[in-house]
Amino acid sequence: MECTYEPTLEPLLNESRPLSISSSNRIKYGSIESTDIETPSERNGSILDRSVESDVLPETAVLGRNLGWSSAYILIMSRVIGSGIFATPGAIVRSVGSIGIALALWIVGALFSWFGLAVALEYGCMLPRSGGDKVYLEFTYRHPRFLASVLVAVQSVMLGFTASNCIVFAEYVIFAQDKEASQIDIKFLAVGLLTTIIVIHSCFLKTGIFIQNVLGWIKIALVCFMVLTSLFAVFLFKPGRDQKFTAPLKVKSPSDFFWAGSNWNWGVIAPALFKVFYSYAGLNNVNNVLNEVKNPVKTLRSAASTALLTACILYLLVNIAYFIVVPLDEIKDSGELIAALFFERIFGSRVGRVLLPLAVAISAAGNVMVVTFSHARVIQEIARQGFLPFSRTISSTKPFNAPMAALITHFIPSLLVICLPSGHIYSFILDVEGYPGQIFALASSFGIIWLRLQRPDLKRPYRAFLPAVWIRIALSIALLIAPFVPRPSLSWKQHFQQVSYAFVGTGILSFGVVYWYIWTVLLPKWKNYTLEEHVEILSDGTTVTKLIEVPVVQNS
Repeated sequence: MECTYEPTLEPLLNESRPLSISSSNRIKYGSIESTDIETPSERNGSILDRSVESDVLPETAVLGRNLGWSSAYILIMSRVIGSGIFATPGAIVRSVGSIGIALALWIVGALFSWFGLAVALEYGCMLPRSGGDKVYLEFTYRHPRFLASVLVAVQSVMLGFTASNCIVFAEYVIFAQDKEASQIDIKFLAVGLLTTIIVIHSCFLKTGIFIQNVLGWIKIALVCFMVLTSLFAVFLFKPGRDQKFTAPLKVKSPSDFFWAGSNWNWGVIAPALFKVFYSYAGLNNVNNVLNEVKNPVKTLRSAASTALLTACILYLLVNIAYFIVVPLDEIKDSGELIAALFFERIFGSRVGRVLLPLAVAISAAGNVMVVTFSHARVIQEIARQGFLPFSRTISSTKPFNAPMAALITHFIPSLLVICLPSGHIYSFILDVEGYPGQIFALASSFGIIWLRLQRPDLKRPYRAFLPAVWIRIALSIALLIAPFVPRPSLSWKQHFQQVSYAFVGTGILSFGVVYWYIWTVLLPKWKNYTLEEHVEILSDGTTVTKLIEVPVVQNS
């Protein structure tokens, strides 16, 4: 079917693009209007249009748009606020020495997180479809052909784990029962949680969304409850004769309370700041599922910004709650156990021993639900491009109108990590998981600047503040270099162990490069064929790409 416009000259994502077909075929995506040029039957079996805009055409998932503003907001909040809120504040105070620096770092962390979010918002509003980095990197770095997509596929399938919070959930559930936690019990319960979530999201799509929304709101309510109980205990509660609670706010001056014991050494502040950055990770979670979001552009801009503001306020308030209830010296001695001291001082050791594990377990379970939900969509998008074995099966939404095969693909590596022997190997794998993510963050940030220069004509409902993008680039470079900065206190062997996860993470991406070269360059040259992308429509209506080996005809 022919078209009267040139897609490489007239951006499809620009509302001013002339239309050559009837308005009945128009599809609206928030503030963006695109046009369905061909019917599914006409597209089936045709060569895939690889013009820039057609490659990232906004689309509605076969599952439908089931995520409203509230669901999108919780998808971000449950990803950002995990179990770390009950441990990270104490570890940061122990490092920097004072309450003032600790609170300042949480504010600075929110500011730097906004820089990263701005990049995700510009990409997400410009290219409003599921896949996140997979869509953005393949749109930006179109040459060498398939390289960006293959690297994202390798990282997503091999390093897309939800194991850590499954383990946290299991440990705290067993702890609440006042039992000795064996590794077998922990792993069994962790696998049980992961399996249950996979089944729910695979067979009961809307029920799964409802449950993760409920868990997300409970998590937010728990943090608010902690803040309110701390204020009540300090300012309103009058202890009886047998009650020994005393507030640790008796200080000589506000300056002493906030800044006494401050350690301004950059070598101390930098690791603490990195902990804060990780606490804000996940603000781009909705970018992975935009095909299922109602009015995606408007919802993404509003929900993501609101989630960042909410997370910053909640982090500050819960830190203040800890500081006004638990004495600073006890916080420094306890480190990651700050929440345990908080609940014990407020409710007593008996009740606190139940409330703390309950709060942590709910936070961990909510995090696992939303990460599993969004990551399965990324795997499905990768499969739709034909880069995975059994791509047609993984792309399908049969039999329950949910990406069951993609969820199972996500389940397998997470299961393997949970079943690994506990100890240093487990922590090492989690470190490996994050390093390639920083490489992609750097690439996407550079991509924003490159697209501003090369494609100023593209419609951008949201434009990132360019100095913020440059700061994001500098931060990503710093995080990538950080493991290689030597520490005088470490021997060469200890230093090698410190940087080994960076080598492994880079090695996994290098494997992706080798795989890409063999598959797309070496084999086609050797066997004298080219790879063509053909459109295929599955029986459930899902559009996928089928890679066809087309022999090269030699001219005589």
